[in-house]
Amino acid sequence: MTRFGIDDREITRLIARVRTDDPPHQNAADLAFARATWSLLAEPGDRAAGMLITALGADEALEALIRDEGPATLAALVDPDGDADRPRLQRELDDGCHRWRPRLRSGDVVHALEAATGTGTRLLQPDDPDWPDGVDDLGLHAPIVLWVRGADDALRGLARSIALVGARAATLYGEQIATDSAAGLADRGLTIVSGAAYGIDGMAHRSALASGGLTVAFLAGGVDRFYPAGHDDLLSRIAAVGAVISELPCGSQPTKWRFLQRNRLIAAASQATVVLEAGWRSGSLNTAGHAAALGRPLGAVPGPITSVTSAGCHRLIRDYDAICVTSVEEMLELHPGGAQAASGTAPSGGPDGSGADPTSDELRVLDALSSRSARDVAEIARRSGLAVTTVVGVLGALDLEDRARQRGAGWIRGG
Repeated sequence: MTRFGIDDREITRLIARVRTDDPPHQNAADLAFARATWSLLAEPGDRAAGMLITALGADEALEALIRDEGPATLAALVDPDGDADRPRLQRELDDGCHRWRPRLRSGDVVHALEAATGTGTRLLQPDDPDWPDGVDDLGLHAPIVLWVRGADDALRGLARSIALVGARAATLYGEQIATDSAAGLADRGLTIVSGAAYGIDGMAHRSALASGGLTVAFLAGGVDRFYPAGHDDLLSRIAAVGAVISELPCGSQPTKWRFLQRNRLIAAASQATVVLEAGWRSGSLNTAGHAAALGRPLGAVPGPITSVTSAGCHRLIRDYDAICVTSVEEMLELHPGGAQAASGTAPSGGPDGSGADPTSDELRVLDALSSRSARDVAEIARRSGLAVTTVVGVLGALDLEDRARQRGAGWIRGG
């Protein structure tokens, strides 16, 4: 038999190389293959994909998409009792199909699985023993699968972890705080979680490694191509003794939208989040917002009141009920095993809490545009994971603001 144009034996072979099943039976291979495919079709956090997979299972959801089932049929499968707002549900699923079908190419799945094999990447599913339970709190926005390079101990270490995040443009003060905090927490048996970015993230990872502790890095692109490139050696060390994780398949490029979605995994996989140093518009405030929305304890380290690189931390403490922490012991109190927990309200406004950023659709279209090579609407839709009709509307708005320009039959990024 063939599925999605690929022979069953080939599916089993591909999946056996990225799974620990020895060997996986056909049903298990089909399910893993379907989840791997969905990680290519849907952008991180896609609610409609989450609904469809939750209701039908990844395998049947993929088959329904391949059969080109209409939104009415899909809505009936998702909500057989008619409890939901049916017209709204149909619209949401119809929009989803228009996002997913342009990416429905079996060759891309095979390429991603072969790239995973070449880098020792494993495919982790929600029912696996090492699956981080915290990400399930994201509900329909939870990851479909996780692609992992690293040690099992590090995955299990997420059950006792704390996220340390902060600005890329860190000061010496911020780097010192990151070094001391990560070392102190790692020495006390906590796994350090961060995003492997320059600045605070990198210092936290390095310090945890130097202390002989466990550390986990969540990436916004495929784990076969470490990003940023300047942290290739660091991420290689993390993959050797800790874990490097992404919900995106091998070959996926990081984009601004994917960084913002990656932050929800950092917050969800950890038991608490501490912002060590952050400016008013720092992306780490986005991670803080996710932590607060999930009810995770949130802490922030203060800095000099004259320091613009600590303005974001002060904002979290003053406006969003983050706990002011000034030592490793106070950070430990945030952990559920500690003396107290914090709660907060997610910062409002744009993705980083500033209120001045593009909408999510605009951000995804801008990510898909090139400043040099014109791309047609269909290609922009495929790259952004948005429906063609949505892309057309967003391009019109960006054109009015001179953030996108039409060139021939395609579009380029504007000034």
